[in-house]
Amino acid sequence: MAGKPPVLLRATLAEVVGSSMRVAGLSVLERAIKQLHRLDHHVVLASDGSCRLPPFLPASVRVHKVPKPENLTALRRDLTGAIEVGADEVRPASGSLDGALRVVDEASRRRAERAVFAELLRGDLGFVARYLNKPVSFFITRHLLCRLPVTPNQVTLGAALVGLAGVLLVSSGRPALMVWGFFLAHLQSILDGCDGELARVRFQQSALGEWLDTLVDDGLNIVLFVSIGVGVFRATGSPLALAAGLLAALLHIGYDVIAYRELRIQGGGGEIIKVRWHLTGSSDMKTRLAKGQRDPLATVHTIGRRDFFILAFLVYALLGLPWLALVHALLIAGPLAVVAGAQVVWRLRGGR
Repeated sequence: MAGKPPVLLRATLAEVVGSSMRVAGLSVLERAIKQLHRLDHHVVLASDGSCRLPPFLPASVRVHKVPKPENLTALRRDLTGAIEVGADEVRPASGSLDGALRVVDEASRRRAERAVFAELLRGDLGFVARYLNKPVSFFITRHLLCRLPVTPNQVTLGAALVGLAGVLLVSSGRPALMVWGFFLAHLQSILDGCDGELARVRFQQSALGEWLDTLVDDGLNIVLFVSIGVGVFRATGSPLALAAGLLAALLHIGYDVIAYRELRIQGGGGEIIKVRWHLTGSSDMKTRLAKGQRDPLATVHTIGRRDFFILAFLVYALLGLPWLALVHALLIAGPLAVVAGAQVVWRLRGGR
């Protein structure tokens, strides 16, 4: 917290109405405390007893009683240079104290909640995720998950069960069941966005959650590729289909192993999209997309985005052409394996 100015969080009778209203699963006051703690500010919570305080407060928060207005005035003088915020204010951007929205009634509460979710539309989102998946996942997170005592990691695991059910149906080889299987895989892709949304709006992000999300997605991708090969083999009797599914899965496994090693070396957390690959340049794909770069590499990356190819697989099945999903899977796994293999060669030659 060194170098950051203290924050005077005002929780008095003037803020009592908005402070207790809930925005994205947290009371406005609790949201302010969690956000300020995550931003590493020392917080002096000025309370006259009107606002209900959370039962557990971070060590960075010190409660100061101000039963009378003159007590608050004296506290302001003592905290010269402090940033003053109200307990009924919502700041939609989790990493900034700018853009405060005051909550005083239901209309302003809804407006603040919409603004909080609007901040989740990151620049690195693909077309399918932004315009198809996110409207659905936002609705589920905002109107259901935020009201339930579930954790982001529980949502991740619950969505994984949906994906596994889809995998089993795809492997049946029966056209109608394969369609439903790809539909469940697409539903899992939508629900996969809910865990991160819930974590961000509740300030529950963690390294464990990031890695769990990555491992679940990659694991589902691998078993889905195998299940497509099995399903098409059962439907057509072609051993090439089975071989193609297994090959796509093996290539993906090889890529994942190398990518996880690179994440450990580079310290990029648990998102593979943050890996910097020698073959594709010095910047990672997340940074490129967030900056709005739309080079040929970013275009190719779109084909391999999970939200895109899961939806494409569903379309292929609806058209009665599930074998196209095998072709698409190989188009995803092949280039990934080449990029990963080039990284191994570069490392062996002393690349850093």
